[in-house]
Amino acid sequence: MIDTIVAFLLLFASFFTLVAALGIVRLPDVYMRMHAITKASSLATILFLIALIIAHPSWRVALGSLLLIAFVIATAPISTHALARISVQLGIKMTKGMVRNELNKVEPIETESAKKSAEKSNSDELSY
Repeated sequence: MIDTIVAFLLLFASFFTLVAALGIVRLPDVYMRMHAITKASSLATILFLIALIIAHPSWRVALGSLLLIAFVIATAPISTHALARISVQLGIKMTKGMVRNELNKVEPIETESAKKSAEKSNSDELSY
């Protein structure tokens, strides 16, 4: 009975890992890809760890797995938000047809090429 439960959890976790992989390949822009990766891979990781707890019922395995589950739940949304914010600041465009962008008020980051072109325009102004 326990082996069957572990097998189903591993099967579902593998399915969500496949969904995350397909999301990377099939979705059109970086923002949608980040969403697919975060949701599906976080759920897959949690299901793998629950299967590990059930398959090896010791307090060390359970404690370590529960700490890892808490870590995944706490860090996955934060890292995805940070990546999305950086993508907006770098000017990576969303797919056509997207109607809402909460981060569009973020100031753009000055990249090295933008700094060089600004320095060149400043030096051109000084040469007059």
